[in-house]
Amino acid sequence: MTLYLVRHPQPDVAPGLCYGASDVPVQEAELARAHAALAARGLPDLPVHASPLQRCALLAERLAPGRVTFDARLAEMDFGAWELRPWSDIPRADVDAWTADLLHYRPGGAENVLDVARRVRAFADDLRASSALVICHAGTIRLLTALHGGQPLEQAALRAAQTPHRIGYGELVVLKD
Repeated sequence: MTLYLVRHPQPDVAPGLCYGASDVPVQEAELARAHAALAARGLPDLPVHASPLQRCALLAERLAPGRVTFDARLAEMDFGAWELRPWSDIPRADVDAWTADLLHYRPGGAENVLDVARRVRAFADDLRASSALVICHAGTIRLLTALHGGQPLEQAALRAAQTPHRIGYGELVVLKD
């Protein structure tokens, strides 16, 4: 099994904005740039799965018109009341509470990291060792990568949450068995 994981193009949002599960737009130029870079790599002809959020869906449809399976389990973490707020406006005590309990704290009252890990693992389990191209989010990619190592769910979720964010917009990450 080989998973080709692609992070969505850069969304059209203000810097420093918390946008997790919000369906934010992507500028056409950024979408075209990401598509061209991926097409130049010669991605294999595989089943394509994508988060339904437009920053992923638009790229997926451009890469594989009419062949995309959209799956809400691939969406980024829902930050509830934090969504579409500048990170600098979120009370420091709330951010500290999340940092103190990465797995169970619910940022903005919505999902916690363990909730997200459960739905991402369910997606991975449904692939049943099949190869695929997956267009999703940095958090989802970090979870799929951690789960790929075969660790128990809570360890993988904590590892993903503690992994520094270094996945570029439109970047390809390949996981092989």
